[in-house]
Amino acid sequence: MLKIGITGGIGCGKTTIANLFNSSYNIPVIDADIIAHQLVEPGKPALQSLEHQFGKLIITEEGALNRPKLRELIFSDPALKDQLEQILHPLIYQQMQCEFEQQSTPYSLLCIPLLMETKMTAFVDKTLVIDCSVNQQIERVQSRDKLSRDQILSIINSQVSREYRLSHADNVINNSNSTTQLADHIKKLHNQYLLLSNC
Repeated sequence: MLKIGITGGIGCGKTTIANLFNSSYNIPVIDADIIAHQLVEPGKPALQSLEHQFGKLIITEEGALNRPKLRELIFSDPALKDQLEQILHPLIYQQMQCEFEQQSTPYSLLCIPLLMETKMTAFVDKTLVIDCSVNQQIERVQSRDKLSRDQILSIINSQVSREYRLSHADNVINNSNSTTQLADHIKKLHNQYLLLSNC
């Protein structure tokens, strides 16, 4: 069974594409962001590790993770960002592997925004990069997350460059295209992955 890693910059539409594979061909999607959210739910060991590392400031009165506060902290200090990743990334990859092993389809999609940043491309068999222009990224994230342009650019700049991502991809989907073109591209890739899984 193949692991197809879906990655791309913030706002490129990784989840949209993964959901199209799922709805069109019933391909399981294992999403690193969803797992990351589950790992830091109140009472979970990972949340306690974060509180120990970053202090009570990042915990709300209800005992949940204060995401805006944590985001503010890590994007103002690269060392803190590294500390966060050292706590969460091993746990995320471990959980993704567990979920992958429970699947029975020819291939699964592993949606990993920071696949290249974490130098974990060897964790997957093929890397599928979802791409669009930086202006589209900014527009999409502004309407989705209500972040400022500067905040979005700071996130984009903290990720590997678009050029790096494209040059290290096995496959690329340009998510600036029409829905029909997307559907055609996804169908071709689906058939390609099915063939590869039978090799």
